[in-house]
Formats: sequence, structure tokens, C-alpha cells
Amino acid sequence: MMHSLKWLLHGHQDGNFRQKRAKAGLLVTSELDKALEDCKARVARIVKDCTARNVKFRDMEFDLDNDKNQCLYGLEVTDTYDISDVQRVTDIYDNPGLFDAGGPDANDIVQGGLGDCWFLSALSTMATSKGLVDKFCVAHNKTVGVYGFIFFRDMQWVPVIIDDLLCMSIPKFEELSSTEQQLYHYDKDRYNRHARKGGKTLTFAKSGTEGETWVPLIEKAYAKHHGDYASLEGGYTSDAIEDLTGGVSITVLTKDILDKDKFWREELLMANKDRLFGCYYNTLNTTRAGVESTTVQGLIGSHAYSILRAVECKGKRFVVIRNPWGQAEWTGPWSNGSKEWTQEWLEILPQLQHEFGADGQFVMEYCDFLDCWDVIDRTRLFDDSWVMSSQWLQVLSRPLKSAWSYGDVSCPHYHPFILYSRLTNVFLAT
Repeated sequence: MMHSLKWLLHGHQDGNFRQKRAKAGLLVTSELDKALEDCKARVARIVKDCTARNVKFRDMEFDLDNDKNQCLYGLEVTDTYDISDVQRVTDIYDNPGLFDAGGPDANDIVQGGLGDCWFLSALSTMATSKGLVDKFCVAHNKTVGVYGFIFFRDMQWVPVIIDDLLCMSIPKFEELSSTEQQLYHYDKDRYNRHARKGGKTLTFAKSGTEGETWVPLIEKAYAKHHGDYASLEGGYTSDAIEDLTGGVSITVLTKDILDKDKFWREELLMANKDRLFGCYYNTLNTTRAGVESTTVQGLIGSHAYSILRAVECKGKRFVVIRNPWGQAEWTGPWSNGSKEWTQEWLEILPQLQHEFGADGQFVMEYCDFLDCWDVIDRTRLFDDSWVMSSQWLQVLSRPLKSAWSYGDVSCPHYHPFILYSRLTNVFLAT
């Protein structure tokens, strides 16, 4: 057996670190500052070069325009997406911006034609923690069309640079039937001004706030990070949050929670402070019901939802949740417009930071929350007072004449052991 040891140390050395430490966010490692500076420098070089040559940036490593199939599907076409053509952000929006004045918001995320609800649920969850999304959106220049992000992978921060080309689902004027063209009085300019403008034209994810571009661009960067868009079909919210923050995730099965009061106090109430949560339930067997699929009071099976916050009001415990689709909400007790919302309880809406509307956000009482969801994904975030140490193991197999095995070491995956510790607190990820 051969191994190499790598350790990283950060944090306050005095006993008052709890009062002094920064808010939990991106995992601080020795590579974080280097990755941030590298990302900013690469964006700056691209801006300088493109300006000198009077061209917009085109990412030759992930060119949706000229290498579309490779960027969408990789080596194998497993699905086909509704794509008309590819346009730049500045052509899609009249006045685009990465964020609006209020910054990223959980309600700004709307899923498109890609099955990446798990990733968008992670984004929605992270957007509830102010300043967290901004940290991995490192640098950009909308004039040149270049955007730089960082993701955490294999125990290190990796810069990812993309251009601003996005897939459109609305066809070109020439592709319309004569009847469809007639609706716009055969006026191509009118059609382009009304039908082919704004986020509604995008094939994949979009922002619920017109003109914001952070949602489709982060989705594109994450697709490039994984090789292609199709690689984002299906996944776990906790995995995405780990990639975006460097945190450590665990899976909590609601049926296995021993002390539900303790879980509320020590876990859910800490949502968006030093941990983030997602949830889902397993798809029901609907053979007996004679239908292809069904829902549980509006909730969709095997679909990732974001837990935005947990709030205790007037002796009741509430969990505010969001569907990344931006629609299809819970219809049970405390749903929008339900009988529970008497005048007395309407007063707590500001405390819940909730408004009625078809935006995918809804409220559940804690007891209903535990009854409906099977799985809760919890990701622990770290501040700069934590230590990460890791040990990579290379385990060689035995000679061919013996039974195939990993030799004297039993290990479920070829994987590093990562130890996070802060004084007496320890997390071990394997």
C-alpha cells in the first residue's frame, strides 16, 4: 500500500474564535485564494485580448454554437432537447445583469427543459444565505461575454470560464409556418422583439426576474464542469452544494430520526446559518391506483425541493420550502390560501418571509414535513476556523492468480479520507 498525506490548516488560534469567526460559507483551503486570483486573472486576460481584437469571447472548450451536440450530450445522445438556436445574453435581454439590485434570491430560479432539479434546488437553498452565491461567481464582463466561476472538486477549488452563449427554444421567424407568421403580420422585426426576447425563450434554467442572468450562466458553467448538459440529468442536492461550497453532506432518513424535537432545535433551526438542507420523497407505486404517476398533496415524488428556513411562531413550527420549478406547490395544511390562514395567523407571514403566490414557495408545519418527506439532505458549511486534513490512499490489487480484491485494505471506493475539525468538533467524510 502506498499513500500520500496532505493537510491544510486555517483558523483562529485563541479561545475566542467563536465570536471572531466569519460566517460559514466556502470552505477555506490553501487553494481557495489561488483559485479566486487565477479565475480573476484569466477573465481579465480574456477581456484584454478580446478588446484588442474587437471580438466577443467564444469558449472553444465548450462552444454551444459550433460543437452543440458535444456540449449537450457528450459521447452518447440519451435525450433530445428543444433547441432552436444559440444566442448571446446581450441579444436575449435588452439590459442584462448577473444579479438585480437585491442580489440572488431563491425565488429567482425556474427550471427549464433539463432534469437538474437537484442542482437548481441547491442554488435555491444557497440563495437564501445572503452573499453565498456571490462568492463563487468570481468575475465577469458582460460586454465581452466572459464569466468566471469556481467549483470544489477532488478536494480543491477549480476555476471554470464560460462565454455567454445560451440555448434558445423559440424558433427563428423563417422556421414558422405561414399561419404563425401571419400572427405577427409577416413582420420579422416585430416577432424578434416580442417572441425572441427575455428569459422565456431559454431552453434550460432561467431567472424569475427578467434581465437576471446568473441562473442560466451558473447552470452552463456547472454543465461544462461535468462535461455536458446531459450529465446533469438526475442527481442529489447535497452533491451540488458540496461542489458549490466545499461543505460536507449527510443523508437523514426521516423515519430514522430518534428525537424529533432535538432535530428541530439542533439541525433545522440552523438552516442557512452553517448548514443547508434539501428534501425529497421516493416515487409512489401507483400500479394499484391505475395511474402512471401521482403526487402527495401537490408534492412530486423523486423531485428535489429546497428547505429555505425553519421558523417557530406562536408555539407552532413551520418549514418554508421551494420547488425549483417555480410552481407545483404543497396543497395540504398551511398551503397558500388554506383554511389555516386566519387573520391571526396571517400576521406571521413577515416572520416566515413568505408571500402567497404561484412561485413554488410554500409553508408546511413540522409534523406534516416529517410525514411527507423520506429523505433530508444536509450539508455542513465551514468558516475559516476549521481544519481540513486529507490522506489519499493508493491500494494495489493482489496478483492475478489470487481472487480479485483490494488486498489487505477494505475501502468502498478509491476515495480520499477527509477530516474536518475545529477544536473538539470533528467531521469525517469518506
